Amino acid sequence: MIPEEDRGPAWLRDYGYTDFGDIEADIAAMEQFAKKLADDVRHNYRPHMRSVSTSMLTELPTPSADFGELVSFLQAHRDAQSVTQSNVYNFADGTDTFAAAAQTISKEYAGTDAFSQARVRDVHDAFRNPDPLTRPEPGVSDTGGES
Repeated sequence: MIPEEDRGPAWLRDYGYTDFGDIEADIAAMEQFAKKLADDVRHNYRPHMRSVSTSMLTELPTPSADFGELVSFLQAHRDAQSVTQSNVYNFADGTDTFAAAAQTISKEYAGTDAFSQARVRDVHDAFRNPDPLTRPEPGVSDTGGES
């Protein structure tokens, strides 16, 4: 038996155990939300990406090495510029991937009986590769066997 002082807080002792029962998802609503989000990104976000990108690419002059704090700051600034550039484009591309995956999942499981056959692996496959032409059949792993 574990001594009381070694058991951790009472509220955390059952961590890892859940009893959610069945989890249901409204795939049609997910597809509708993803489409609206993708449309919003296409009309209200993508048009501004180039101006944000151009602004972030502004090169600042290299300071004298005698100003160590300024040199460090500018390196951190350049790192932040790089991460921001990636995030600006990855957000738009990721939103498109999400919308395509939601649409694919909705089409593959449009029937009420098909919803019960959806597997987590199929959803993961749709997000990894939203192009239905190159993704494995639903319920079949990429190695060819049943999942």
